[in-house]
Amino acid sequence: MTPRDVVMLSTADWKDRYWTNKQHTASRLGARGYRVLYVESVGIRRPGLNALDLGRMAARLRSGLAPIREVADNVWVLSPLTIPLGHRYALVGEFNRWQLQSRIQRWLRRRGSARPLLWTYHPYMMPLVAALDPAALVYHSVDDLGAIPGVDHDAYGRAEAQLLARADHVFVTSRALYDRCVPISGARTHYFGNVADIEHFAQARGPGPLPPDLAAIPSPRMIYVGALSDFKIDFGLIGRVAATRPDWHLVFIGDEREGQHSEEIAALKQRPNVHFLGWRAYAELPAYLRGCEVALLPQLINDYTRSMFPMKFFEYLAAGLSVVATPLPALAESAGLHRIASGADAFAAEIQAALDAGRRPLPLDHPALRANTWDARLDAMLAVIGTQAAGGTAVGSGTSG
Repeated sequence: MTPRDVVMLSTADWKDRYWTNKQHTASRLGARGYRVLYVESVGIRRPGLNALDLGRMAARLRSGLAPIREVADNVWVLSPLTIPLGHRYALVGEFNRWQLQSRIQRWLRRRGSARPLLWTYHPYMMPLVAALDPAALVYHSVDDLGAIPGVDHDAYGRAEAQLLARADHVFVTSRALYDRCVPISGARTHYFGNVADIEHFAQARGPGPLPPDLAAIPSPRMIYVGALSDFKIDFGLIGRVAATRPDWHLVFIGDEREGQHSEEIAALKQRPNVHFLGWRAYAELPAYLRGCEVALLPQLINDYTRSMFPMKFFEYLAAGLSVVATPLPALAESAGLHRIASGADAFAAEIQAALDAGRRPLPLDHPALRANTWDARLDAMLAVIGTQAAGGTAVGSGTSG
């Protein structure tokens, strides 16, 4: 029989403010009738003995005591019971792995599931492969997590190499990640770039009221939406653009990552033409995009971002905005869909060119938008998984998108 149970090992908690591949994929699998056990992050960064990390460990311990709960149609969430310092002490780490494995197996037994589809976003899960004997093992690589500050790059690389050697299917979201994985996983590696909820963000194209905090900001407005991580965004570039064009207003929707104290952001907050509005709910984002002229991707170019395909790229295009970005390798194949600039002067020049051209929305029936929806990508992934047989039986279903 075709397995309909999916154990998804995430690097993000279900209730994280910024939904990414993990939550979107889980919710859409659930909507298709798959039963998904969404396992929240076990932590990939070795914690330190500081107030922030100790608070995180205490919170993880508390949440791990909660029972598995259904959070959406056919989606259940398991918060791992993580005893602190498992990174430092082998016995503690072994206990953490045992209890997680036991809880997953109990959930599967209650549903009469023998061999689930195991879908992971990180490599620290190989003991589960032997314990669960999955019908298929999918590694969905959406970022170079080993390049995140605080992560042991070498240890992560070793763990990932083991996973790549074992995975039945490897899905990657950028060409850089493809090049990283394919020497080990070979033809089992498939490139599926990040996508967007095109219908949701296309609401920005229609008329409607602007949020009062945005309406109070003069035009022209340039916008960035997302977490304000100082290892991803070139806030120095933004500062130089804002200084040279005081008549432009740069709007940021999002908040700083936990524990971050950026002096560059603090300096930008002193500028009258830079506006940090804070986090806004997903449902509100089209209204904010509606009131702006240009969307920005002012990313730093470093080991992390060279492997990153920003989800907001197609969200911006679906909203009908012109996009100005620094030269991210993952967006090179989409060069005709946005403006690319390196350095503050060139970045400002491309913003000006976009303003001069006026709003020219990419048609919603453009192939780039039709092909890059969550459902189209999930169709394509399930088609790939469907070629993997468990004793001659397909694991998934769907057509290529």
